[in-house]
Amino acid sequence: MEIRQLRTFIQVANCEGFTKAGERLGYTQSTVTNHIRAIEEEVGNRVFDRLGKTVTLTDSGERLLTYAKQIVQLHDEAVRSAQCMETPKGTIRIGANESLMAYRLPTILSEYKKKYPNVHLLLQPSENQSLQQELKEGKFDCALFINPERLNEDIVTIDLIEEELVIVASPNHPLAKGLNIHYHQLKNEVFLLTEPGSYRELLESELDERRIPYHALSFWSIEAIKQSVKAELGLSFLPKMTVCEELSRGELVQLQLACQTFIVHTQLAYHEDKWMTPALESFMHTVTTQAKEWK
Repeated sequence: MEIRQLRTFIQVANCEGFTKAGERLGYTQSTVTNHIRAIEEEVGNRVFDRLGKTVTLTDSGERLLTYAKQIVQLHDEAVRSAQCMETPKGTIRIGANESLMAYRLPTILSEYKKKYPNVHLLLQPSENQSLQQELKEGKFDCALFINPERLNEDIVTIDLIEEELVIVASPNHPLAKGLNIHYHQLKNEVFLLTEPGSYRELLESELDERRIPYHALSFWSIEAIKQSVKAELGLSFLPKMTVCEELSRGELVQLQLACQTFIVHTQLAYHEDKWMTPALESFMHTVTTQAKEWK
């Protein structure tokens, strides 16, 4: 049996069909059929029952599937091990939300390009709620999330750092004078927030639970949010890393909620079946190393 035949067998088992497996692998249906026929001739048994358009594993197929996965995994590990002696090259496709793209990734990318100039980095901003599916579909090789929820079982995550989320206001805002504020003081305030499905939900759920009315305006740019808060158009709820400079210069003020701190996690994520090329492996190592120096 050849590795490519075993890959086809595994994909047919996963897809429960020859046509869909062929589409995923880029094979014609006749090629898929030939691969399965070759396996069945070698083992001397049928590995699939074909009932109309439905394809199910036989008992022999079930037993073979366990070994096929192990063989393919060992093959891929052997190839990766041999490749690790090579200089990283190729392309890495990276997805991240705007906060991380603007405030965490630049130093990582700078460090990585110095070490590995032959690797081409493709960056694309995306929403937290979309990144998981895009990883699953193979659109990205890896992604950076802020507090992803309900992760798919086949997405692997590495915790990088805890991020504090803060409510910020213009220094001229009436609430900016108090050391601590309470939720009831936020009644009918205007909040300038990032896209739905992100960390904004942490604040919204707290306000909704306490039945505190508020007005929310959605922005797709953190810079636009900060400028609007400075112009006294409302409050905002952002990762502290994105407003550190404005807080230190006194352009924005952090409103401290009494007995309440919001913490989320920045995570590096990839699909569990992703082939770890030397380029991707070295990039992920750079990310985890750089993250230890984040504040």
